This record gives sequence, structure tokens and C-alpha cells, in this order.
Amino acid sequence: MARVTYTPQRLEKLTVPAREKHTATVIFAHGLDESGANWMHLAEVLSRDPELRHIKYIFPHAPVMAISAKFGMRMPAWYDVISFESVTTEGDSDDFGMLRSIANLGALVEAEINAGIPPERIIFGGFRQGGCMALLTGLTYEHELGGLILLSGRLQLGKKVKLLMQPRTLTTPIFWGHGVYDTMVSFDAAERSLAHLRRECGLADADPDAPEKGGVLIRKYNTAGFATEEELKDVKEWMKRVIPAEPAQG
Repeated sequence: MARVTYTPQRLEKLTVPAREKHTATVIFAHGLDESGANWMHLAEVLSRDPELRHIKYIFPHAPVMAISAKFGMRMPAWYDVISFESVTTEGDSDDFGMLRSIANLGALVEAEINAGIPPERIIFGGFRQGGCMALLTGLTYEHELGGLILLSGRLQLGKKVKLLMQPRTLTTPIFWGHGVYDTMVSFDAAERSLAHLRRECGLADADPDAPEKGGVLIRKYNTAGFATEEELKDVKEWMKRVIPAEPAQG
């Protein structure tokens, strides 16, 4: 697949500032037919922890577009869904829509770097469609990010991902949480995605005792896919290891 360069378009977003000195950023992309506002509670829950008050949160809004699988109904989306069967199989996908979103979301990362936050102190996460974009953006970005969070996500672009990947991203810490009863993005689709990333791209599993060293930390939950208290607790503990509060200077 030839590399295609897009001029990033500015995304509207919601921002929650760090409660203490800002030394890390989390960018989190919502799912299909949602907005950044749907995930504002994530910042509230995580920033209550004294060890995570150094983090700023950014919740971008996806552009509104016609969704083929919804008979052309317009809704916020990071890319077109050709068929809901393709969500759980290797069916048709809106490759160019995903590449556009990679450029748009990557611009948010670039803005944080330009503001003084190193890439290794930036986490990109997302839910379902947003999780797909978090994975693609993180694996193809020119700098290795601090980490990626996928909640009920899966791999898109299939074999094309290997052609777009940056080799340094193989050591990126990844938290991958998924509900085993998810009917929108099946757990089987997530497992196939992981198998492909291991086999074709060389992605390794993380050491559960040292997730900050890189690789995929997989957590499954007996739910239908929504972020539960247990899942958010696991995300919180993972974040403490990956982007810990920096020691006070003095």
C-alpha cells in the first residue's frame, strides 16, 4: 500500500487540564456516533488518583459523515463503516478514511509535542472505533508514544499495517481491554487482531509486572464491552507505570 499524505484538518475537542503541574497528556478518541463528551468522565475518574494529577486529557470530536452500514445516515465517525459484518471480520473497510483520521489525530499529538510534552509522555487511547484509530495512529506515528489504550478495539487495515508501521513502535506499551460478550466488536475479532500483530508485525506481549517496558497487556472482562469499574481500575494502574508523575524538582 503506497503511503498517502493528507493535510491534517483541525478537530474540535474538549480539554481537561491537569490538576497539578502538567507533565503528561492522554488523548482519547470516542466510538461511532459518540462525541468527546461521552468520555469526559474518564478524566474525572482517573484524575481523582493522587498519582495521576499531572495528566491533561484531550477528547476530540470525530467529523460527521455518512455511514454506509446505516443507509447513509450521518453521524460522528472516524471512518465509514461499510458493513457491520466487517467490524468482526476482515471485510471491506474505509482505508482512506482511516488514513485521514490518522493524519488528523496525529496532529493533536504533534501539538502536544510542540507545547513541550515529550512523545514518551503522551498516551493515545480510544473506545471501539476510536480504539481502532488509537492503535493505527500509535503504530504509524513517527515517534514512539508513551502508550496506547484500546477499549473494545481491534486492528483495521489488516496486512497494510505492516507497511505503514514505524519499527520503533514495537516496544510501545499497549493496554488492550475487551468485554468477552461484546456484540459490536467481538472478542474473537480482538483475538484475531492480536494474533496478526504478533505473527506479522512482531508485537510482543507485555510483562504484567513491568508493562512500562513495552508490549501488549491484555485484559478481558465478563461484560458486553462498556468500560467497567474493574477495567478503569486496570487502566489506572497501567497508566501509573507507563506515565508516572515525575519527581518534584528542587
